[in-house]
Amino acid sequence: MAEVDEAADRLRRIELLADSDLSELDAPELLTELLDRIRGLLDVDTAVVLLADRTGTELTAAAAAGLEEEVRQGVRVPLGQGFAGRVAADRQPLVLQRIDSHTVVNPLLWEKGLHSLLGVPLVCAGDLVGVLHVGTLRRREFDDTDLHMLQLAADRLAAAIRVRQSSADRAAAAALQRGLLPGRLPSLPGVDLAARYVPDPDDGVGGDWYDVFTLDSGHLCLVMGDVVGHGLRAAMVMGRLRSALRAYALEVADPAEVLTRLDRTIQHFEEEITATLVYVVVDPALDRFRVSVAGHPLPVLYSGGGAALLDVPVDLPVGVVPDVTRRTSTVHLTPDAVLCLYTDGLVEGRDLPVAAGQEVLRRELTPAAAPMVCARLMSALIGGRGAEDDVALLVLCRTPLKADDHPD
Repeated sequence: MAEVDEAADRLRRIELLADSDLSELDAPELLTELLDRIRGLLDVDTAVVLLADRTGTELTAAAAAGLEEEVRQGVRVPLGQGFAGRVAADRQPLVLQRIDSHTVVNPLLWEKGLHSLLGVPLVCAGDLVGVLHVGTLRRREFDDTDLHMLQLAADRLAAAIRVRQSSADRAAAAALQRGLLPGRLPSLPGVDLAARYVPDPDDGVGGDWYDVFTLDSGHLCLVMGDVVGHGLRAAMVMGRLRSALRAYALEVADPAEVLTRLDRTIQHFEEEITATLVYVVVDPALDRFRVSVAGHPLPVLYSGGGAALLDVPVDLPVGVVPDVTRRTSTVHLTPDAVLCLYTDGLVEGRDLPVAAGQEVLRRELTPAAAPMVCARLMSALIGGRGAEDDVALLVLCRTPLKADDHPD
């Protein structure tokens, strides 16, 4: 009877881990509160959560109850090493009855005077989230019930952490992307510019981006890019590529050389990152532009009564292989020219092959005010089906120069 009562009591205490009041807490408060409840549930002295970093090679102390020094000192544990590292690498529970430099890599554990440790992996939807471990200042023989309780707590904790991580990542990525996309496009005589960006409806944000800037020489630069991937990491990489490309644009005039330098930077600093880009440099006279394409969908140009994909070479995306030979092409702009740069989300969908989407784009690209051109293209290609991926669109229209715009 006593065993039944004890089991029922533990079950009631486990339900505290799913208390609706916890949903009102922010992430740090949530972890701290849950760890306090886990300490009471298992009658232990310490409870610690270590989270896997984005590279999956290290664990970082994120929250602790009874061993707060781990968080304050930013403890890091390599995957596969020490107690928590072995739990994470094997994704299996682990019990330690001897805590010293031979069994753990974190000296805080033996300096605290811990005698016994029980650790379990935090896993959500098959992905490693981190490790949860508890410890006692006395020798403790953890049994199967303790293990079951801790793993149940870990499963609930992993789900809560992942939900909050995903929400935080989406918010951070969206804020980052909003900050990096141009808020106001340059206003230049003889040019009308407009752009659209629609994030992936599922992921909220991705690696699609565009940029427009001018150089001291009077050249106008247009960029359209797509970093492979979604979420915060793609948005962060996009931001670094945008900054690097702008820096190289100030140093060299040739678009192919700018992309070559950008590619070299990715190869050296960005592990397993791939991106496609189009980089266009329009001459001050607005009668021609130079362009280099790195694996990106070809721009469409309306010129002299019709629109067509640019007839220029397409080189490999950046980040694929080192030392790629990149090429620059020169294209003439007629007085009625309309140039359209875009990402594949505009012209591709479940029921829309790329070639068919590009044909619609070519057919719909005709001279008008740039915002009207954007509206027409979005209506023709997105309006009926909705965006299924990130969509970025940038349109340049040549406009007649007013009398006071002409140089003396």
